[in-house]
Amino acid sequence: MGKTTTLVATLAIMASSATLAEAATEMRCSHQLPPAHHIAKVIDRWAEEVEKQSDGEIDVQIFGADSLVGAKENIVSVAKGDIECAFSVNFQWGKTLPIMNVTLAPFAFGDIEVWKKWPDSEAAAFLSEKLLDKGVRNVVWLFTTNTSTFTHNGSFLVKPEDFNGIKIRGLTPTFDGSLAAMGAAPASMPGSEVYQALATGVIDAGLTDAAAAVSRKYYEVQDHFTVLPVISVYFHGYVNPAWYDGLSDTAKAALAKAGTEAANWAIEASEEAGAAAPGQLEEKGVKVHINSAEENAALEAAMRPAFDEKFLSDSPDSKALIELVGKL
Repeated sequence: MGKTTTLVATLAIMASSATLAEAATEMRCSHQLPPAHHIAKVIDRWAEEVEKQSDGEIDVQIFGADSLVGAKENIVSVAKGDIECAFSVNFQWGKTLPIMNVTLAPFAFGDIEVWKKWPDSEAAAFLSEKLLDKGVRNVVWLFTTNTSTFTHNGSFLVKPEDFNGIKIRGLTPTFDGSLAAMGAAPASMPGSEVYQALATGVIDAGLTDAAAAVSRKYYEVQDHFTVLPVISVYFHGYVNPAWYDGLSDTAKAALAKAGTEAANWAIEASEEAGAAAPGQLEEKGVKVHINSAEENAALEAAMRPAFDEKFLSDSPDSKALIELVGKL
């Protein structure tokens, strides 16, 4: 009798486990970051939190370093429903949703307090509505950096005139105009392509998050790094709206809770990574220059007018977003 009872109980547990496994909703998430990047680690932690908060109802599967979908295809792949989730850096929206690039205004978003308020702000809600109009539902904002670096070989890029004739990694047409205003020749490309472009001479100089310069090993192909708060960058996670609509209330609440937690983790991780990056670069044997306030002011004077003019003309929503940002 005891053996029969034990067998029945075991079979019941197995059946229950199988049911739960079948019930788990697959959530494949693509991103472009290498495993060592501080935001890649935050994304992994976010995935664990989603599963925890959903009591295993969502099975989050993270595919980093372009291993599932390339950086340029992430947005379309999620919008079409080919995958459930992806993370993109804000400037990858390019001409599709140019107001996502508001934080690329040269030297305008260096204050970390802005980012602490960002997830619950009217500005973030405004962008979330615009993202939904484009076919994706935003679920998490991940501040990534306000510490950038211009990389080059043989000399630092510090003064506006240093950029004249330099082929440099660009980001978006709007930001690239601010580089062109100094005489540079920008070529937009995702971070995953910059190392090879630098190594082969396709471009002369890079622009990236200072921490990413370490994790992507730019020090192997460049020897001068100028550190400055020229732009602020964020990754954001988004899902297919139809997939989201099919989730239970528990699963939706789990995504909201995990998104709030991860936004805070990203700020902590980004501050730490940004502070450590200059020293880590120097340890690799390259030269590092941290711009002074005066040097930054000269660059801002050269870059900002071109950015502002183009940004305001890019979209009828630009002015409204700038007003909302002003409330932060």
